[in-house]
Amino acid sequence: MEYINLDSLGVRPLSFYLAAEEYVARHMEADDCFFMWQVEPSVIFGRNQLIENEVNVKYCQDHGIKMFRRKSGGGCVYADMSNVMFSYITRGENVNFTFNRYMNMLVLVLFKMGVEAKATGRNDILIDGRKVSGNAFYHLPGRSIVHGTMLYDTNMEHMVGSITPSDAKLVSKGVESVRQHIALLKDYTTMSLDEFKLFVRRNLCQGEITLDAEAIAEIERIEQGYLSDTFIYGHNPRYSVVRRKRIDGVGDIEVRMELKNGIIKQVNLLGDFFVVGDLDTITHSLHDVSLEPAALATALPERLGDIILHLDKPSFIDLLINP
Repeated sequence: MEYINLDSLGVRPLSFYLAAEEYVARHMEADDCFFMWQVEPSVIFGRNQLIENEVNVKYCQDHGIKMFRRKSGGGCVYADMSNVMFSYITRGENVNFTFNRYMNMLVLVLFKMGVEAKATGRNDILIDGRKVSGNAFYHLPGRSIVHGTMLYDTNMEHMVGSITPSDAKLVSKGVESVRQHIALLKDYTTMSLDEFKLFVRRNLCQGEITLDAEAIAEIERIEQGYLSDTFIYGHNPRYSVVRRKRIDGVGDIEVRMELKNGIIKQVNLLGDFFVVGDLDTITHSLHDVSLEPAALATALPERLGDIILHLDKPSFIDLLINP
């Protein structure tokens, strides 16, 4: 695996590293590429999430925490200079194989450090049953991109406050609660953060690529798409019906529909689920369809799991029908 060396560029906004992933996926010939990055305090939310549902915008504005949207699914996370972000770009589009391979690579590195970790659930790595890493993925033609966090340390108050109400008492209780469910790698190793990064690089990568000025300029051009208000804040279509549910193995799904005489006219899917196909295939199939089980079953694609990971048709129809 090749290491993409961005060290000489200093600390860039989170959007730059998302754009760098795209650049590597589109332009690098190596089968497997990897790089690490750190950012000033930022929140990053998933492709199909509404910012007002996931982010405490006022808290972020008051505390200088930047807000970004990514093109992968999954939930909202907080990042700062005390933890490290990983990006893995590989050939191929087999979601389960790619994701499992990446997660197993990270678990093996932690084991080599003497840290007993395991991959579990949809996208987490746990130590002592507590989350130390969360990951997400998306596709470009012929490539898969997996990226995620590794919690060496973090500002717990900002982690909680940027995603939950900023009332001081709620933040205090939230910190206590969240701290019981996450692991900080610093508590399990004597390595400094820089030593940990070097250890990961030496154990995962055999070669190194340094990007030239032309490549950096192209990354900065791609980055502008991540910085547009339209991409970050999105647009909220009209809706008259909202359905929400957490489906085991899939995640939280929120369906917003505009109905006219029981017929679906518009539909929008939100949540922390993982998209592995073209989401429009689902939403377009529902246009002008009666909100009835038989009509929905006929209109929807047969294999929803090829579009939203692990989603089956009966569970989705149940979500659409039942308040």
